[in-house]
Amino acid sequence: MKNLISATLLSLGLVAGSAYAAEPTAQQSKMATCNKDAGEKKGDERKAFMKECLSAKKATQQDKMKACNKDATGKKGDERKAFMKECLSK
Repeated sequence: MKNLISATLLSLGLVAGSAYAAEPTAQQSKMATCNKDAGEKKGDERKAFMKECLSAKKATQQDKMKACNKDATGKKGDERKAFMKECLSK
């Protein structure tokens, strides 16, 4: 009986552990994004880019809004609306 309980608990632990391991951590996600954004950069250029990218703090919604508003200067109506929607969704 003890062996059955131990085997069941061990199985549940393995299933829970593998489900947890399947989701990337925030740092892993950031690394993947920075790697993708680095593209074809090589050597010192890539190293500098990755250092900057990985140390950058995620922009707050307010920061995004300020940057998008600045970039939208001169756009009006539907063009501005579409631009802001696209810009803020990044």
